[in-house]
Amino acid sequence: MTAPPVEEGVRGEALIVIAKAPVAGRSKTRLCPPCTPEQAAGLARAALEDTLAAVRATPARRRIIVLEGEPGPWLPDGFEVIAQRGDGLEERLAAAFEDVGEAAFLVGMDTPQLTNAHLTEGLEALATAPSVYAPSEDGGYWAIGLRAPDRAVFTGVPMSLEETGARQRERLVELGLGIVELPPLLDVDTIADARTVAALAPQTRFARALEAMRLTA
Repeated sequence: MTAPPVEEGVRGEALIVIAKAPVAGRSKTRLCPPCTPEQAAGLARAALEDTLAAVRATPARRRIIVLEGEPGPWLPDGFEVIAQRGDGLEERLAAAFEDVGEAAFLVGMDTPQLTNAHLTEGLEALATAPSVYAPSEDGGYWAIGLRAPDRAVFTGVPMSLEETGARQRERLVELGLGIVELPPLLDVDTIADARTVAALAPQTRFARALEAMRLTA
């Protein structure tokens, strides 16, 4: 994908989306049941499309997707594509920042309610602080920003646990990285989360996709 021309007034920091290509049986499996694997992948795609649209609407010098899998028709123009590398999420996060190689604000694909206002707030915070941290309501975090890549930020931090967010924040403090903390958002992990997020952001592709499924459980 070809990066867009630099827009007037954009920030110098890069925007990263770390994501997995939406594939049935590999995407959002915690939504099954009541979703089928195909439905779960459809919701994953909708969430990813919402996230990419928010990034595309945010003035940034670089927009990058760090991807596990192959790009599909869900990927709009204007994004650089970098393959994920590393054995676990902590390694893949560290590698994402290393491969981008500059100040960057990173989000995942589990918050389809994300807006360009959230992203702009993160970029503005990163312009004045060594790090930015954005907790999620399940105990993880929905975004992290670093002025400079540093593998030590992630090495040994346990991922996908209730204490992940707290441990990640503690690591930033241990490394002496001043933090700007953003308001929490809810990640979509379970069907209850999906329904809550859809109600909060009914205009999203995610909400429309969920409604169309007419799930009863």
